Order: sequence, then C-alpha cells, then structure tokens
Amino acid sequence: MSELVATLSDHDFFRGMSEDHLAKLAGVATEIEVDGDKVLFGEGGTADAAYAIVSGSIALELSVATRQLIVQTLHGGEMLGWSWLYPPYRWSFSAVANEPVHLIRFEAEQLRDMFDNDCALGYEVMKRFAGVITSRLAATRLQLVDFYGNAN
Repeated sequence: MSELVATLSDHDFFRGMSEDHLAKLAGVATEIEVDGDKVLFGEGGTADAAYAIVSGSIALELSVATRQLIVQTLHGGEMLGWSWLYPPYRWSFSAVANEPVHLIRFEAEQLRDMFDNDCALGYEVMKRFAGVITSRLAATRLQLVDFYGNAN
C-alpha cells in the first residue's frame, strides 16, 4: 500500500495531505488501466466511484439535443467524478478515455462511510472537491453558451 500512498501524494488533488489521510484513502483505492475509446461511465448511470487520473486524458461528455458535447477534457493530476457525493448518486456526464488512462479508483460507499467516521478527512477532501465542482460547472456553462449561441 505504501506505493499507492506515494502515488497519491504526488497527485495534484492530494498533494499536501497528511500521510495518515493518504493511507486511509489508499485503503479504499485500486489502480486500474483503461484503454482508449472506452466509456468509463455513462451519464445517468450509478455513480459508485471517484477517480484520480494519474496519466492519460478523459473527455467529459454531456447529451445536448441530439449529440454528445465534450464539456471538458481531463488529464493526469485531475479528479474525475463528484456525483458519488450527493444523492441520488447518478453521473452528470459520460466519461470517455481519449487514450490509454491510468487511474486510481475509490469506492464511493466506502469513501462516504470513511468521511462520516473521520470528519477531518471528509472536510479536507470536500474542500478539494468544491474546487473540482466549481471548475466543472464553469466549463459546462461555457460549452452550453457556445453551443446555444451558435445554434442558429
């Protein structure tokens, strides 16, 4: 597990967290590899995990009218997925790997339980996810303004 803790400590999202918190997070994490052009999860599906992108890129897509709109492309050092935080735990976007991607997958239910039992860890992670959520909403807004502004 120490190798996973080291990987987390080098990740932008987790940088500066205590080793104790990183070790707890590593306890509910699994490293995975995803091939390019693979759908990691679909809009509206059950949000059962959070992902730390170690390397590669993933497109966040939103169904708008009759097509898929790429809202944002995420890269190594970024987090993927925040819909697991709030009921009804449904993905707001689809996530598609643009290329082979190395991820750390965190089980959502285990994270929520952990945060309930360790409020300091939960608060630390929630502060960091607040920035992720703000960034995604701003990117979505810009894409929708561009999409509907050019619809005529």
